Amino acid sequence: MTNEELAAKIVELVGGKDNILTAENCMTRLRVQLKDSAKADCKAIKETDGILGVIEDNPLQIVLGPGKAKKVCELFIEAAGVKTTGISTGNDWQQNKASVKAGQKDNALKQGLRTIANIFIPMIPAIIAAGLFNGLASLLGQLFPNATGFILILKNLFSLFGGAFLGYFAIYTGINAARQFGATPALGGMIGGASVGAQIVAISKQLGLYNADVPLNSILTTGKGGIIGVIIGVWILAKVEKAVRKRIPDVLDLIVTPLVSIFVVGVAYVFVLMPVTGFVSDILVKVLSLLIYSPNAVVSVISGYVLSALFLPMVLLGLHHGLIPIYAIQLESLGGVTLFPVLAMAGAGQVGAALAIYIKAKRVQNTRMQKTIVGALPAGLLGVGEPLIYGVTLPMGKPFVTAGLGAGFGGAFVMLMHVMAIAWGPSGLVAIPLMRTPAMMLHYLIGLIVAYIMGFIITSIGIKDQDVANA
Repeated sequence: MTNEELAAKIVELVGGKDNILTAENCMTRLRVQLKDSAKADCKAIKETDGILGVIEDNPLQIVLGPGKAKKVCELFIEAAGVKTTGISTGNDWQQNKASVKAGQKDNALKQGLRTIANIFIPMIPAIIAAGLFNGLASLLGQLFPNATGFILILKNLFSLFGGAFLGYFAIYTGINAARQFGATPALGGMIGGASVGAQIVAISKQLGLYNADVPLNSILTTGKGGIIGVIIGVWILAKVEKAVRKRIPDVLDLIVTPLVSIFVVGVAYVFVLMPVTGFVSDILVKVLSLLIYSPNAVVSVISGYVLSALFLPMVLLGLHHGLIPIYAIQLESLGGVTLFPVLAMAGAGQVGAALAIYIKAKRVQNTRMQKTIVGALPAGLLGVGEPLIYGVTLPMGKPFVTAGLGAGFGGAFVMLMHVMAIAWGPSGLVAIPLMRTPAMMLHYLIGLIVAYIMGFIITSIGIKDQDVANA
C-alpha cells in the first residue's frame, strides 16, 4: 500500500473528513484529533498494512514509524482537508468548541507536559542532523588533526551545519514556544536570541554579576537559564503581548505592541528570569552529574537500572514529555545527552520479552500471538516499541513488568559506562550512530544486547505457558 493509499484509508477509518478536527505528526506517530472518537474503527486501523500500532488516547495516535509518520501525515492533512491547529476561522463554531473541549479532558500536568513536547518535537530532525554533523566534524578532526584542503573544508562545513542549529537552539526554542503559547513567533525568537547575545556579559560586568575566573559560575552570563528560562520567558511574553494589544488602538498596534512587550518582558527576563532559572538549571545539572558521573559504581548501576525500568510506565502516564527539557539542558551544558541512551534500553527489554513470549506461543500453538510478534519485532528492534507494548506485553500485563525489569540491566550497564549521545531521537539499533564515540557506540550496543537477554530471561521465568495460551 502506498503512502497516499494509506493516508486515504486512515481518513476513512477514523470516521471520514467530517469527523477530523486536526492532524499532526511527532517522530513516529500520526496524531488525529476527532470530533467523536467512537466513530474511529481502531481494530481495522490496527490491521491495516503499514500501521504498526494504535494508541487510543486523546488525540488518537497511529504508529507509523520514523520518517513514514511525517510523509503520511502530510498526505493525510491534504486528503482530509484539515489544518494542523484545532481552532481556525475556517471551522464552524461547533468544530472549535469540540477542539477546545477535547483539549480540556487532560489534567493540567499532562497538558503542560504535552505543550513542552510540542515545542521540541518539530525540532527533533534538526537536533539529530546537527548532532550528527558535529559528530562527523569531531571525527574528521581526530582522524586528520593537521588537515588541509578538501578535508579541512569538509570539517568546517560539518561544523557550520551543526552550529547553525545548536548555536541558536535558544532562538528556535523561543519561536516554537511562542507558537504554542500564542505569542508572535518572531518575538519569541527575540527572547531566545537575547539569552545568547554578547551584550549580556557587558551588562553582567557593569552590575558586578560576572565571574571572570569561572564565567559559567556567574550570576548572569550568556546562556544563563538556558531552555527553561526561554520557555518561561516566552510564556510571560504571550500574556503581556495579549494584554498590551487589548489596550492599544489598532493604528498603533504594529509599532507599540511589540516594542512594549519585548521591553517589559526582556528586562524581567535578563535581570530576574535568567539568574533564577540559571540557578535551577545549575542545580539540575549537578544532580544529574552526581548520578551519571558518580565515582561510585553502585550509584551508577542503581540509577541506570531504575531509570530504564520505570521509563515505559512514565510513557503510559504521559510523564515522559517532562524529560525533554532535561535532554535540552544536557545538550546545552554538556554537549551531549546521557539520559537518552539509558532510557532507550526500555524498548530493548520489550524486544527480549516478546521473544520469550514468541517461543512460548509456538509451544502452545497460539498462532495469533506469533503473527503479532513477528509483525511487531522489526519495528521494536529499530526503536519503535508501541506495536510490542500495546499489542503484546501490556495486554498480557506481567510481560510489561518483566520487560521493564530486564531493561533495567541494560540501563545499568550504559550508565556505568557513561555513554553519551550527541542528540536524541529514535532508539533501538538506529540510535547507534547518535552515540558520541565509537567506544560509546559499542557500549550502547552491548547495553541493548544485555536488555534483550535479561528481558528474555526474566519473562521466560515469570510467564507461564498457560498465560500465553490464554492471551
